Formats: sequence, C-alpha cells, structure tokens
Amino acid sequence: MKLKNILLVCFIFTFIIVNAQETNAPKFGKGLFNLVGKDSTFTMKIGARMQFLSVNSWDIEEGDLTNPESNFLVRRARLKFDGFAFSPKLKYKIELGLSNRDISGASEFTSNAPRYILDAVVKWNFHENFELWFGQTKLPGNRERVVSSGNLQQVDRSLLNSRFNIDRDVGIQLRHHFNLSEKFIVKEIFSIAQGEGRNITTGNIGGHQYTGRLEFLPFGNFASKGDYSGSDLNREKNAKLAIGVTYDHNNNAVKNRSNQGSYMVTDDGFYETNINTVFIDAMFKYQGFSLMAEYADRDAKDPFAKNSDGTLTGDEVQVGNGLNLQAGYLLAKDWEISGRYTNIELNKSVTGKNPEDQYTLGVSKYIAGHKLKIQSDISYMSKDESNNGLMYRLQFDIHF
Repeated sequence: MKLKNILLVCFIFTFIIVNAQETNAPKFGKGLFNLVGKDSTFTMKIGARMQFLSVNSWDIEEGDLTNPESNFLVRRARLKFDGFAFSPKLKYKIELGLSNRDISGASEFTSNAPRYILDAVVKWNFHENFELWFGQTKLPGNRERVVSSGNLQQVDRSLLNSRFNIDRDVGIQLRHHFNLSEKFIVKEIFSIAQGEGRNITTGNIGGHQYTGRLEFLPFGNFASKGDYSGSDLNREKNAKLAIGVTYDHNNNAVKNRSNQGSYMVTDDGFYETNINTVFIDAMFKYQGFSLMAEYADRDAKDPFAKNSDGTLTGDEVQVGNGLNLQAGYLLAKDWEISGRYTNIELNKSVTGKNPEDQYTLGVSKYIAGHKLKIQSDISYMSKDESNNGLMYRLQFDIHF
C-alpha cells in the first residue's frame, strides 16, 4: 500500500471516529483523542509524534576539521493506536512508521514493500501477574532499545544499541512479576520469535530466536515507568534502581547481527550459525540525577560464512562486546546536562574492525516533558589515530 493511501485511510478513519462520538480532547501528550465504546467494551487512543533532526559531521585530520557533511531529516513520523478490546485484560498496540528511516529495508523477504508496521501486538493478562503478548513488537533485549525513541535522554541511542540490539520480531512473549518483599520487585520475560527481524513475510529461513530476561527493582517501581524512560523528569524523592539481565539465543541465524544486519549469502543459499547475545544493564534515578549503564556481548558458533566448498564468502557475524555509560542531571526549569561514553570492541580477527570510542555531551530543554522538547549533543568519535570525527546534532520532538 502506498504512503498516500495509508495517510488517506488514517484521515478517513479519524474523521469517522471523531464524528461518531463527542469526546473531550485529552491533555497535551496524551493522544490526539480517546475513544470509548458506548458499552465500554473497547477503547482506542490515537496519537502521533514527529522528530526533526539536523546532523553536521566532520573528519579530524591532523587536528583540522575536514570533509564537512550536513543532513536534515524527518527522523521519525509515527502514528500510534492503543487501548483494550472486550476487556481491560486484553490490550493492543499498533504503531506505524512513516518516515524514510522507519520504512526502509525493503527486500524480497518483505515482498519488496516498505516496512510501515513497527508494532502490531496484543497483550492478554490471562491470570493474576501473568501476561501473554503475541504479534510483532520489541524483544526484551537491552534497556536502551526498549526505551521509546521519544523518551531518550539524548538525541538518539548509543553505538552499543546500533551494533548489538535485537530490536523487533514476530512471536510470543510470556511476562510475569512478583514481590520478594514489600518493595523488592522481580520481573521475568520469556520470548520465542521468528529470528529475522520485523515485517519478514517469506518464511523463516533459519531456526527460531529464544530470549529470556530478568529484572530486579530492589526499591520498588519507578514513578511513571521511569526505568524505561531517559532522564529523571519525575525527580524521584527516593532512590530507585533497576537491574536487568538478558540472554538471547538465535538458532541457525542467517543474519550477521542475530536478527538484524544483512543476510549471509552463500553459493547454495544462506549460511546458518547459532548466535548468542548477552545484555546486562541498570538504571538509577534520584532527585533529578539519572544513570544508565549497559554491557553487551555477542558470540557465534562459527562466525565465518562459508560456501559449499568451504571458501569464505566475506561475510561474518559481528561478534564482540560493547559498553555504554550515560548520566544526566535535571536542572531548574527542566534544563538537563548529560554525558555518555561508549566503547565498541568487535573481534578484530573476525571482523577486521578497530575498537570504537565515542564521547557525547548533551543539552536538553524539556518544555512538556518528553512530549515537547529540544535536544542537542556533540560527539567525538575515535577508531584509531587517523580515523576520528566530530558530530553535532539538533533535534525537535513533538508528541500528541
């Protein structure tokens, strides 16, 4: 379906709903409007958000800035629909991505069509603290990836996320939580997914992907789900800590970054190997101060893709590890200063790539929390003595 057709359908759908029932407009940032069925057997909240991004970058050669580049993007433009159907215990979420970055990646495995669907998931609270999710959504991987792109502390996610995240996939997830004490909360997630990423329409070439995650919140829940939101906008009165551990096994994976990256093509099909990824992360918040730390490690049974005669194809699994440390402090009038250090060390004997270090300093102004904000950051990137760079970004976010 072409983009203009999707926009037309969304417009007609919105017009019909608005004229079908009188509603009061929600508070800014809480959706364009909320619809409740006359018999209260369903609800639907419709929202939209946009991010406008400017990027300027330079190479650093012998102390001089060279090869300047600039880019202006509609980084994200999305529509969101969520609510419950029949019962509050049966929730759903649909999110459509309309920007070029959101819909890119068309291939024969996505029927050569833009990938509009980000999330299409149903969540069923079938018994006490047990919840079953089924459909396409984010896998329970590293914390930074699960944090919405609209709730980030800096302009965008770190290099650790771009190199190691396991993003979205189609499958089922079983979620549960319980209390060890009055405050100490433990959350468990287990997922089985297709293993090749989102919007794949042509079979499952390799095996399946199995993910397990444990989370520990010794001081209780964060305000407003702050363990999955950047910055301490709620200025937690008491210290809050969340620690998470994820193990992901992609059986007979055919992509070079587990369910992400490119397919490893051989002379007789696709190369398959088992890929394992481990994430360890933490989030801490207290009175405007926030700290997020993440570690990722990926290995493979045999990282070198081979043809039928044993010769190497030139593709290899991106094995290695990464570390990301990020902290910020919320000042008066909701200005924030933040800093980030990221180190990526892919196995050079496999990938041929040097370690990467990135240092980022960010400044944010929250006008209406994460729903209306301006963010900027500057990053220094270092790979080796002759391959360094500088990047400056400025971004405006608005969420309805």
